[in-house]
Amino acid sequence: MKKFLLHTCCAPCSIAVIEELKDKFDLTVFFYNPNIHPQDEYLKRKEQVIKVCKSWNIKMVNADYDPENWYEKVRGLEQEPEGGSRCSICFEMRMTVVAQYTKKNNFDIWSSSLTFGRNKKSDVISPIGLKLEKIYGVKYYAEDWKKKGRQERGNKLANDLNIYRQDYCGCAYSLRDKKLKDLKKIKTNT
Repeated sequence: MKKFLLHTCCAPCSIAVIEELKDKFDLTVFFYNPNIHPQDEYLKRKEQVIKVCKSWNIKMVNADYDPENWYEKVRGLEQEPEGGSRCSICFEMRMTVVAQYTKKNNFDIWSSSLTFGRNKKSDVISPIGLKLEKIYGVKYYAEDWKKKGRQERGNKLANDLNIYRQDYCGCAYSLRDKKLKDLKKIKTNT
């Protein structure tokens, strides 16, 4: 059975993907998300991924939480909207660490659950993975995980396992923008 490393950003975006891959591959989940802010939120999301992995006896690698490195990489892009160039840099930063780990630890294939997110574009994320495949020589499994009924399946699994669902992408800037949007809604409704 081929060794597959799946980078995951959170349990809701990975649970259906993990279920799909767990019987086809020797699957390991890789949690590396230095973008998540604040640290309490990071810990909540990590705990939920651990919960999913334990429920199916899936191996998990917990990479270091290094938000300082992430802030350095996105410096100057604080005002970019979600889905803008800041996000592309964030994806590439995280996926590079995953690709390096796959090479160092002799995995056959790797992918990321990032394309599962409703605001995450496969046509932005997959080219990053394919570029890293060429650099590190480990096959990237390019898939738009939000398709083929996976979102519905993910919702059901998350509900069944009582998985925590976050209400923003993860970084300090997406949290800021969500709070501003919420304030505008409140002002509009009053």
